Amino acid sequence: MSDPELDRTAHWQAVYTSKSENEVSWFQENPSTSLRLIKDARASGDSAIIDIGGGASRLVDALVAQGFRSIAVLDISAAALEAAKARLGPGSAGVDWIVADVTKWRPAKTYDIWHDRAAFHFLTEAADRDAYVERLKSATVPGSQVIIGTFAPDGPEKCSGLSVQRHDAKSLADELGPSFELADHFAEPHRTPWGAVQHFQFSRFRRL
Repeated sequence: MSDPELDRTAHWQAVYTSKSENEVSWFQENPSTSLRLIKDARASGDSAIIDIGGGASRLVDALVAQGFRSIAVLDISAAALEAAKARLGPGSAGVDWIVADVTKWRPAKTYDIWHDRAAFHFLTEAADRDAYVERLKSATVPGSQVIIGTFAPDGPEKCSGLSVQRHDAKSLADELGPSFELADHFAEPHRTPWGAVQHFQFSRFRRL
């Protein structure tokens, strides 16, 4: 029997070694929504921010450019993080790059802002979602802000060949539990590099 964690790692390594950053459906030239939500979370230059499932996303570039000094990017694919490092060049030295499956990860510190665009919806098993929430609780403190973007209920049923679990604000709140208070939520269409429209929803929570 195969190891699900190894299978996930192999899948995402294959994606990021066979495609350039703008050949994946989730590519964004400008991560404006994530940046706005981080601003809404009242982040300062000293805020500790982690991007879960950040892959080769350009969010880290924007955060570095805006002067944030405590940034971490976590992804299961080492190839994805290497692509982001190479793009950033010398600016990558100040970023904490974490190669890990978020459901198995052991956080070494806590963060003021937890950001996840399009990672949580790949967790189709309840046990994996529970493990994710356990790590979320370990990596945040009261007052921490949690930003999660997933496919909306009318969004795609699959991405990158994998089934997804679509969410709205209520289903996310139910998954996170009473330790997290919903502060904001909205629907947003995302246009892929080849022009298709995918319906996302974004939710921002505050750790109580």
